Amino acid sequence: MHSDKSPIWLKTLAYGGLVFLHFPIIFILINAFVANDGNRTHFTLRWFSAVFARDDVMSAIALSLKVATVATFLALIMGTMAAAALYRRNFLGKEAITTMLILPIALPGIITGIALLSAMNILEIDPGFWTIVVSHATFCVVIIYNNVVARFRRMPHSLVEASMDLGADGFMTFRHIILPQLATALLAGALLAFALSFDELIVTIFTAGHEVTLPIWLLNQLARPRDAAITNVVAMMVMLITAIPIIGAYYLTRGTEAIAGSGK
Repeated sequence: MHSDKSPIWLKTLAYGGLVFLHFPIIFILINAFVANDGNRTHFTLRWFSAVFARDDVMSAIALSLKVATVATFLALIMGTMAAAALYRRNFLGKEAITTMLILPIALPGIITGIALLSAMNILEIDPGFWTIVVSHATFCVVIIYNNVVARFRRMPHSLVEASMDLGADGFMTFRHIILPQLATALLAGALLAFALSFDELIVTIFTAGHEVTLPIWLLNQLARPRDAAITNVVAMMVMLITAIPIIGAYYLTRGTEAIAGSGK
């Protein structure tokens, strides 16, 4: 019989890898609450008040929240419609459409960013808020699509047929039969899409123009070592804002099929 226990050296490597990956996060958390007055290092909350007093930080947070909210809303509509159109039908070009949906999140961010910037230049569109929203929606769609299409495949189509046989029209069937079945998949997909959009940097750099989202603000802070403490506080806030939706999506989808595309 083979033992189920892993060797000590393998466990050591695994836990060592986890510590290595999380050490920078721990370092950020510690430095967000530490101040050095020259003679001593002590615990403080003053960096938090300094962050909330800065207009550039507040405007960057507000812009990122607004972009993530609108991009998630657009992705919900487009991803749900795409899933409804593709999950049960086979037709010429279906695989090509599916590949097009996946490409923005499968390709490196710099490729997606350059492609979007080239398209904006060809169409003579000035970068701004809506170009950021559209660029984020292109890769958030696949998160919604994968969640919804997986739920569609688990939903018995006989429910829809029974609803129609009993006299319900398409809207009533969608509202009372399909939407309740999709509710948790939509919510989990929206939470993941929001988190993905909120901290997206590479694609945003190419499509933001003069707009400054929170990830771009953090990137600019690398050239300002005197603001390291404030940067640590903002970085901690970003981690919290993105971690909460991901944890919520995990609990909503726990015990169901894995969500493809959520590992970016």
